[in-house]
Amino acid sequence: MKRLEVVIDTNMLVSALKSKRGASFKVLTLIGQSKFDINLSVPLILEYEDVAKRLIGETALNEEDINDILDYICSVSSCREIFYLWRPFLKDPKDDMVLELAVTSNCDMIITYNKKDFKGVEKHFGIRLLSSKELLFEIGELS
Repeated sequence: MKRLEVVIDTNMLVSALKSKRGASFKVLTLIGQSKFDINLSVPLILEYEDVAKRLIGETALNEEDINDILDYICSVSSCREIFYLWRPFLKDPKDDMVLELAVTSNCDMIITYNKKDFKGVEKHFGIRLLSSKELLFEIGELS
């Protein structure tokens, strides 16, 4: 069975870093565990880093912890080059960056808490929009 190809939106990563209790944290712990394949681009990992490091002082994580998490994510992800061929499609250029990566990677889904920001993606590109909890159901981690 083909593993799911996903792109994880920054808001999901932030949620996972803020709390160990939610579905986002569970998804974060499953990265690299053969349940799904995560896709990254240089712009997306830079956004992850920028946003995650703003959490220093708000969470128990320090800069070294965040660097370790991001290094691990990079080590188990498929890095893709994006070419910005058809923008803009969405209202927010950062969401367009996530969408472009998903299209380039031939992803099955984008994991996000802001589905409304990706309006039209499912119909136009055939990429599903799931929350972290919905992904966990999809891969059999919740029943």
